[in-house]
Amino acid sequence: MVREMIEFELSGSSLNEECGIFALHHVEDASVLTYYGLHSLQHRGQEACGIATSDGSKILTRKDKGLVTDVFDKAKLDEIGENAIHALGHVLYGKRGGNIQENIQPIMVRAHQGAFALANNGEIVNAGELRYELEQQGSIFQGTSDTEVIAHLIQREQGSMAEKILAACKQLRGAYTIVIMTKNTMYAVRDPLGLRPLCLGKVNGGYAISSESCAFTIINAEFSRDLRPGEMLKMGKEKFESIQFSPPGEPSICAMEYIYFSRPDSDIDGINVHSSRKACGRELARMEDVEADIVVGVPDSSLSASQGYAEESCLPNEMGLIKSRYVGRSFIKPRQSDRERGVKMKLSPVRSVLAGKRVVLVDDSIVRGTTSKRIVNHLFSAGAKEVHVRIASPPLRYPCFYGIDLHSSEELIAGNRSEEEIRQYIGATSLKFLPLETLRKILGNNICTSCFTGEYPIPIPKQSSIYDYND
Repeated sequence: MVREMIEFELSGSSLNEECGIFALHHVEDASVLTYYGLHSLQHRGQEACGIATSDGSKILTRKDKGLVTDVFDKAKLDEIGENAIHALGHVLYGKRGGNIQENIQPIMVRAHQGAFALANNGEIVNAGELRYELEQQGSIFQGTSDTEVIAHLIQREQGSMAEKILAACKQLRGAYTIVIMTKNTMYAVRDPLGLRPLCLGKVNGGYAISSESCAFTIINAEFSRDLRPGEMLKMGKEKFESIQFSPPGEPSICAMEYIYFSRPDSDIDGINVHSSRKACGRELARMEDVEADIVVGVPDSSLSASQGYAEESCLPNEMGLIKSRYVGRSFIKPRQSDRERGVKMKLSPVRSVLAGKRVVLVDDSIVRGTTSKRIVNHLFSAGAKEVHVRIASPPLRYPCFYGIDLHSSEELIAGNRSEEEIRQYIGATSLKFLPLETLRKILGNNICTSCFTGEYPIPIPKQSSIYDYND
């Protein structure tokens, strides 16, 4: 049977996260392998990328706007890493005000004690006040990223490189995973609450560091463990050292890492992302009180949840929406005008699957509601009889200050609307969200749920961003 498809464009109305980090210490072909590692983390940031390398005597960097495959080819990798045994890579999502060349990472620092490259994933909530203090002391900034603030803090401190890094980290409040590479040594740091993921692997006698474990597979690295909250790893010429710079508190990994951001084949703090999403779908099905014919997941991050829903409800899990593989995820562009006019996610509903059917549409989240409204409308246009929307997370009601580009409740459809009002807006036959207590049953209590509850594990200063000082 030929499946008739009605094509439509889906404007970006989804979640935005900061970036991803991949690094190798004492590994041959470090630059090439880092290229592959960054490619596996491309979903975490598609606006810019960079790689810094070291052969043990000097650090070289190349970075630019664009995808990993656009910025690097063999010739460019050879320029910076033909003999490299250490490498630090980064993929960037340019957050509010941050889409400028100077913010592309890794950031290079050239100092009398020696050069180093630095990359960070997360957001420092007191970056604005730290930057103001540093500027008052004479520091000169090139960009607007909080990563540059971290670099200046390190340079301001005294002692060994490890001591300088630890002293700087103790001044930071917020979410961060920092990797620093000198000519011969690699340092990896995870914030005291573990809000953002960072893991350690082993490959070819050396070490790998990554924001997600999925990046280890492509280079045949063996996953070792996640960094502990408040831990710094120091990987030197011959010595590997773990330093617990902050007392282990109650970890608080971002719940949206499991719900949306991370790849399904990643494991974070002992929990597989695909399995957790599938469990959320199962729980949604156990809440069910409507009759339906088929289950359809919104590609790609909702497919695991739709599978769990279908298995629990004993309904067919159909491919009712087809995603074009030649465009990126919808959160790539930071401004709404870019989302609407730039590269757009394209989805096609399959009429022969949907026509005359009562459809359960499973999605991971609703942000502004415009995406859900378009999908529901086009399912009905393709002949669906009913569309029951099921969301595999609680309603997003509050801003995030730890690395997700949501800055006010006004941006969020659930920030000031009831579930019934949201249902009416998106045009669904019915709408249900996964309860927060159910999410905690699946992921445990050691998760950050501030975007659902408004309860922040780290106090947010009145001026919580560099941009509040610059604008």
